[in-house]
Amino acid sequence: MKILPVTLYGNSVRLAPLKLEHLDELYQAASDESIWLWTTNVIKSREDMLRYVETALGEAARKVSVPFVTIDKASNKIVGSTRFGNIDVENRRAEIGWTWINPQWQRSFVNTEAKLLMLTHAFEDWKCVRVELKTDVLNEKSRKAILRIGATEEGILRRHQITDAGRFRDTVYFSIIDSEWQFVKANLNEKLRSF
Repeated sequence: MKILPVTLYGNSVRLAPLKLEHLDELYQAASDESIWLWTTNVIKSREDMLRYVETALGEAARKVSVPFVTIDKASNKIVGSTRFGNIDVENRRAEIGWTWINPQWQRSFVNTEAKLLMLTHAFEDWKCVRVELKTDVLNEKSRKAILRIGATEEGILRRHQITDAGRFRDTVYFSIIDSEWQFVKANLNEKLRSF
């Protein structure tokens, strides 16, 4: 596993390495407060977004994270962000998360293709044996989306994190393992054909 910035290209989505220069466009894409309802981070100001970006870039420098901006190729517009995190090279494991998408682009091809690109990179380039995903137990929309891509729900970690808002979060863990990848890949490609 070479933990380096990489651009992932899809038919409709491009995942480009997150850079500080993306700050203003990211903040604009993140301006809808509903994005941050169930996340551990709360972005209410440009300074909040700066802290978010600097944290992601710091993790990338330590090679425990690979953060991206999510770009709609047709408009060349940043519509969200996502990243690999909690990367464990020794055990060939990574987490996909920190995903948020402007509501205008939710329930569209964007997240489906972004997940396909990231999972392909994890399983086919990095040769991961496990990819993890997690969300707030209260985030029904996210839980359904993770199941929809083919992940298996593993359990709930109670009082797992304290959010920026000060709320204790119970976290639901999901995973996809290498033996499931071809089925998940076919499932995601089929979903993309329906958009």
